[in-house]
Amino acid sequence: MANKKIKVVVTGAAGQIGYALLFRLAAGEAFGAQTNIDLSLLELEAALPALKGVVMELEDGAFPLLDSVVQTADLKVAFKDADWALLVGSVPRKAGMERSDLLKINGGIFTAQGRAISDYARPTCKVLVVGNPCNTNAYIAKASAPNIPPENFFAMTMLDQNRACAQLAQKAGVAVSQVKNLAIWGNHSTTQFPDFYHAAVAGIPAVQRIPDEQWLKTTFIETVQKRGAQVIQARGLSSAGSAANAAIGTVRSLIAPTPAGEFFSVAVCSDGSYGVEEGTMFSYPVRSSGRDWEIVRGLEHNAFALEKIEVTCKELLAEKEAVRELVLENS
Repeated sequence: MANKKIKVVVTGAAGQIGYALLFRLAAGEAFGAQTNIDLSLLELEAALPALKGVVMELEDGAFPLLDSVVQTADLKVAFKDADWALLVGSVPRKAGMERSDLLKINGGIFTAQGRAISDYARPTCKVLVVGNPCNTNAYIAKASAPNIPPENFFAMTMLDQNRACAQLAQKAGVAVSQVKNLAIWGNHSTTQFPDFYHAAVAGIPAVQRIPDEQWLKTTFIETVQKRGAQVIQARGLSSAGSAANAAIGTVRSLIAPTPAGEFFSVAVCSDGSYGVEEGTMFSYPVRSSGRDWEIVRGLEHNAFALEKIEVTCKELLAEKEAVRELVLENS
């Protein structure tokens, strides 16, 4: 039986995350050994020479599943007939830059990319936004893509989930594979809520395995929220390898059935669940059938968790307001 074939677009392909991501996509880590890939790599004109070097390395990798690679600065060429779009490229926040300024600068990028996806990609195209601020960038792209279902847009919070699982595993002295159902609620920012209350460690509730609720409420949450900045401080560069790993993991989790009793974290278009305003790109615990996804229902929150979720929800609403005029102009 012949492999199926898909077209996968990666933006910002010559950047650090792109470089860490492309070889793993080509090796079949995201879409599996039964799927051949046409890679479409989008970059700024100025970065095309560097991208050429990356493409040379992809060729030299001789990946059996990689059928073709296109490198372009043209949105139409990049997104034509795309099945998946991994929007990695964005403008990073620089010293002295207000978050609202960053949102508006990236707004122009993700408006244009959302339009191009709407106009040229397949109507079934799925879009994962990695470039930060990813929740609101995904919201802008979604609002600019009327021909793509809102439920096909995602923003990555699995990196936060992975960071949280690693912290719990280290604290409990177990392998990270023993930590399950750690949900990230809200924004991929310092307001996110890594929900230890519903997590399990080695099959028992995390709060029982780690009976130090003060640590969980303070050091644990703060470490997860600020981990990206800590990596930059230690390494001098952003967390490209772990971000690429989380992108691979998010795709894999969305296209494969979620094991019974488990869930994973990704920001999706809110349907109003848990009191979050509809249309907001909000990170929830999610399950996948392999074809469709659903928000996990019925999780109960105590006062502490509700307060944390309200804070991150307010931040996302403020970000939506900051880009409201841009979205209205282009929707």
